Amino acid sequence: MTKYILSLTLVFSALLAPFAMYAQEQAFSIIYTGSISGELEPCGCSLKTDFGGLARLSGYLAEHRNELSPFILIDAGNFTDQNTPQGKLKAEAILKSYNIMKYDAVAFMNNEKAFPDDFYSAVLSDNAIPAVSDSIPNSQSLFISRNGLDVSISIDPGALRDKSLNVLLTDLPVSKAGLMKGWDVIITSSGETLNEPVTVNNAVILAGYPRGKKTGVLTLTAGSEGGVRNFRHKWLSLGSDVKEDPGVRAILNDYDLKVANLLKESKRPPDGDTYLGVTRCAECHQLFEESWKKTRHAGAFKSLQQAGKSNDPECIICHTVGFGEKGGFYSIETTPELANVQCEACHGLDRDHVEDFSKPMKRVTEAACLKCHTRDNSPDFDYPVYLEKIIH
Repeated sequence: MTKYILSLTLVFSALLAPFAMYAQEQAFSIIYTGSISGELEPCGCSLKTDFGGLARLSGYLAEHRNELSPFILIDAGNFTDQNTPQGKLKAEAILKSYNIMKYDAVAFMNNEKAFPDDFYSAVLSDNAIPAVSDSIPNSQSLFISRNGLDVSISIDPGALRDKSLNVLLTDLPVSKAGLMKGWDVIITSSGETLNEPVTVNNAVILAGYPRGKKTGVLTLTAGSEGGVRNFRHKWLSLGSDVKEDPGVRAILNDYDLKVANLLKESKRPPDGDTYLGVTRCAECHQLFEESWKKTRHAGAFKSLQQAGKSNDPECIICHTVGFGEKGGFYSIETTPELANVQCEACHGLDRDHVEDFSKPMKRVTEAACLKCHTRDNSPDFDYPVYLEKIIH
């Protein structure tokens, strides 16, 4: 009888062992961004690329926090743009937004290192940003305990921690990130588009979607000793139907005001007769002007005004003539005659034709169009098709 009971005990123990092990495992999500490169919000030039943006992300997280939990929120770095006056305003707006969203870790990678240390010290002193950086003292690694799971996050390839889920943040390309052994999850901000995670050396490798057009969600099961047992992945494509976070929207509106002040304070390029404007061209080409008025080019600046971006240099350059150049558009108050995408924006500077009408105008080239019709701003751009829309 004793042997029979012992046998039953062993059988039941064997059957229950997997369930006991599963009970020790933790379902957990890593929500991640990376390689945002200063993209505060989509430009809205095309419905096909009108996704992402900090205000939408923050609004989505606030509305869905319960169903997403437990999770940690990570930025893998390269969130900034260039170290320019406008680039600094972008970096400041991003970090303020991350503070509202309560990011658990924000990596400072190659883009961020272009900014002076005193800039970050001022911004970080006012915002609770859990920085992971090799240029900020004692911040190469972070340790987080969430819902009973220990997570170690680092930018140091040698900083593995026992009995933890080890997450490495890097800006190495995926091919090189896969050489880092011992890590459970590796998130890169290399700027590559990795539609699905790849598994190399038992590590799940992810890449932040460029310019924040999508936000990644990796949901995994981790053992009590660390390590990823299984996972699933999805992208959040946040469109205009997502309710924005009013706090982050206020930050972005403040950014727009500061950018407008930058433009007012900037040194105006020298005046000159380099650009003439459509009115001068219409003196001889009235039919061309009438044809142009029927195109979207003729209302290009109005679209900026409606979007609240008519003082943003990064937008103005593609909605005016000669912005930033001698004799080009400066502001709607001072140079209204050069607003919109006019003749010289497409045909280029052509003083020879103006001074001698026997010389033909320069032809519109595909290269001239591609300066503004980029993949992000104009994903459907097809030169022959688009040329038909403006031909005259």
